[in-house]
Amino acid sequence: MAGLIETVRETGSTNADLVARLRAGEAVPEGYWLIADRQNAGKGRQGRQWSNGEGNFMGSTVVHLDGGDPPPHTLALVTGLAVYGAVLDQLLAPVRLELKWPNDLLLAGGKLVGILLERAGNAVVVGIGVNLVKAPAIAGRSISSLQQFGSVPDRDDFARKLADFFAREIEGWRRSGLAQIIDRWTAAAHPPGTLLSVHTGTEGTLEGRFDGLAADGALCLRLEDGSRRTVHAGDVSLIGGQD
Repeated sequence: MAGLIETVRETGSTNADLVARLRAGEAVPEGYWLIADRQNAGKGRQGRQWSNGEGNFMGSTVVHLDGGDPPPHTLALVTGLAVYGAVLDQLLAPVRLELKWPNDLLLAGGKLVGILLERAGNAVVVGIGVNLVKAPAIAGRSISSLQQFGSVPDRDDFARKLADFFAREIEGWRRSGLAQIIDRWTAAAHPPGTLLSVHTGTEGTLEGRFDGLAADGALCLRLEDGSRRTVHAGDVSLIGGQD
């Protein structure tokens, strides 16, 4: 696995680089990772700018799809589990670590990890940013880093660990299907009943309590009137939390 990790000193975006290479017809294999020391045009979901965060992990990999795979959007859940496992393996002391739908990982209530999926033909480029040593300032959001909690992993060691966790999660996603991914993701998420605010593009903002995930990986909310709403796309915040 380590032989498939390429590191560059600086680039605009590792995701953009891999998308461009795939669209140009380059045969980028699964298991290959492109990692940057610095990014000067990194981005997150909904076009948010992502800090270059030198010393942090910034990298992208590729998943090639075939007809037997679960739906591509569920790779957000798979990636979350892989990063959760890699980060949990680094923590030196007990601290709250939890997944937030669809693709965030929170450490002590602060955003630790960002995940971005981009389609390129019959492949998905998976971009991951992990705050290993720096917690960039983002207006209106609490951001955390592993260093704040006494754990300062070497970036390259962390990259190898994450690549191994990701490969195992992809294998399980294909072999065992989506149900086991959803069960494990839910167990690693904030507890059922957590009050959430979800900004959707079509229905405005919904508020309700976390009620697990649907069979296709969508978010389930229990609204104040007792009804259950399924959300397939949206920006989620924990009400009363610091995310």
